[in-house]
Amino acid sequence: MPISIDSALGPLPEALVLRGRRSELIASNLANADTPNFKARDFDFHSMMDKAQTEQVALNTTHAQHIALTDASGVGGEPFKYRVPNQPSLDGNTVDSQVEQAAFAENAVNYQATLTFLNSRIKGLLTAIKGD
Repeated sequence: MPISIDSALGPLPEALVLRGRRSELIASNLANADTPNFKARDFDFHSMMDKAQTEQVALNTTHAQHIALTDASGVGGEPFKYRVPNQPSLDGNTVDSQVEQAAFAENAVNYQATLTFLNSRIKGLLTAIKGD
């Protein structure tokens, strides 16, 4: 019985992509902690994961023999939301370094956990293929 790699790996690849995006976003917030009028951005991982799993983005084909490709990890639009600061800054910057560092650390742990789960899923598939 044939199975597709996408169904065998489940939602883990999409989760890894979203966690990587969130790391970049939080790192950008931390890098701009002293930039006047910079607004800290983030997104809700769980709602974005739900959206990534349900939304299919179809690519346009220009020839009848082109293969129609869908991308389940494609999240349309700008998914980022602005953080509401705990304590407003005089220069308009909404980055709270302690909040951002805590969010970055939590996201790094979750990224590593997702990577570990994905690695064990791949090892399980390799064991099934080899028959060991």
